Amino acid sequence: MFKILVSDKLEKEGLDILAAEKEFKVDCKFGIAPAELKAIVKDYDALIVRSGTQVTADIIAASQKLKVIGRAGVGLDNVDLAAATKKGIVAMNTPSGNTTATAEHTVSLILALSRNIPQAVASLKAGHWERSKFTGIELYGKVLGIIGLGRIGSTVAKMVQGFGVKTIGFDPYLSADIAAKNGIQLVDLKTLYKTSDYITVHIPKTDETSHMIGAEQIAMMKKTVRLINCARGGIIDEKALVQALKDKRIAGAALDVYEAEPPDFKSELFKLDNCVTTPHLGAATSEAQVNVAIEIAQAVKDALLGRGIRNAANFPSLSEEAYKGVEPYLNLGERMGKFAGQLVQGRIASVKIIYSGTVTKQNVAAITMAVAKGILSPVLGETVNSVNALNMMKDRGIAIQEIVSSAEGEYVNSIALDIATDKETFALLGTLTSNKQPRIVKINNVYIEAVPAGHILFINNNDKPGIVGAIGTILAEAKVNIAGITLGRENQQGVAVSVVNVDSEIPESVISQLRKTKNILFVKTIKV
Repeated sequence: MFKILVSDKLEKEGLDILAAEKEFKVDCKFGIAPAELKAIVKDYDALIVRSGTQVTADIIAASQKLKVIGRAGVGLDNVDLAAATKKGIVAMNTPSGNTTATAEHTVSLILALSRNIPQAVASLKAGHWERSKFTGIELYGKVLGIIGLGRIGSTVAKMVQGFGVKTIGFDPYLSADIAAKNGIQLVDLKTLYKTSDYITVHIPKTDETSHMIGAEQIAMMKKTVRLINCARGGIIDEKALVQALKDKRIAGAALDVYEAEPPDFKSELFKLDNCVTTPHLGAATSEAQVNVAIEIAQAVKDALLGRGIRNAANFPSLSEEAYKGVEPYLNLGERMGKFAGQLVQGRIASVKIIYSGTVTKQNVAAITMAVAKGILSPVLGETVNSVNALNMMKDRGIAIQEIVSSAEGEYVNSIALDIATDKETFALLGTLTSNKQPRIVKINNVYIEAVPAGHILFINNNDKPGIVGAIGTILAEAKVNIAGITLGRENQQGVAVSVVNVDSEIPESVISQLRKTKNILFVKTIKV
């Protein structure tokens, strides 16, 4: 008999799936206090939550039989994944349950913007008959630019194509062939900004995507463009958006999400006639709530009954002992993936991972998943996890090859990445130190010893005197503390590599200053 605790409200359809199994006993304790949960969790084999329950390390430590934690929703930010993994507990979510709801809400906002529906409704209810004031535009023949072509973005594309809308998109992890099959033309971001009549974002909020649409990007757009955000608040810079709407620099915007939620209702966003706002309703349909309940109930049921694991965010196939052995390599692989994913130029076509030395004695399949997660996570954020990363790569047309080499390598243990894109090939070599700390020891043909952790400044420069001093001076003036710096070069007087670890995020103004510095060829900030 498996005991299942449901600590947040779950739709009846999901509960019925669990109740139908004779092997299950289901207890519903909605809104349970953390102290009570900690006291009783030891008695349960599975825990199902939504966003209300915080599954902390303390609660996980108090569990004795817990095998599965299921989150009825996309995010797993309220579950301590590291603690769950170390205790051998599967943590899973429901990434597809709200796809249709969010896509439909996006299209609804596009239509509302096009036909001035909210403004017209308010006017009519106020007793006015102002037909000419609310003349709209047609969708037919317009261009919709979609940033992020995962489940929701691709669904939006299919929906609007029925209106005769041309769909273009940006997604560095989707192949042009797959995009074309969905009627989407892949373009770079500048082209998308310049040519779109509507722009909608369907990406997670990460360090890479925060404020990715600001004043500089808006300046590239048509004055008739309309912006839509049903993804995460903060992808569009709200201050820049308000200014653009006030200045009529763009025609309109529609927001379902905000940088702070609940938002500041004194914001001009809620006073502008050319801005449509809704209170984070993207997934708020009765069908979506039912879908995530059914999806998580089915996934938890199958996991408990040994019928397979779906949408897991950790490594359920490893025993606690095996996990301890492979954990340092998982850490190295994911950090190498993140490092490479933020540096590589162009659309990724293939990834080759070569394992040499003592690492070959570990579960390299698990490490490959960690590498794939690292490569995709700078753009895809919480939607990618170590289990679904390989499928996400396959869906995006990225070929991944895993090679276990018996040949003696340069290091006792090493992981090599060879990444091919439509613009370049990029190579990375990583290893573990004697105390199992991750190091990157080669970038393309340049030997180096870089620590892949925290905020990193990556620089290519001509191998000339004074570069290190110039970098240090600029960072010091900006009060950015250097934690460590490592240098490498392929040959004397050639192009050198500088990897600078710093203690804090580097302002864009400092990056611009570095780019203007003599003999500095390329600058990129990375967070690992």
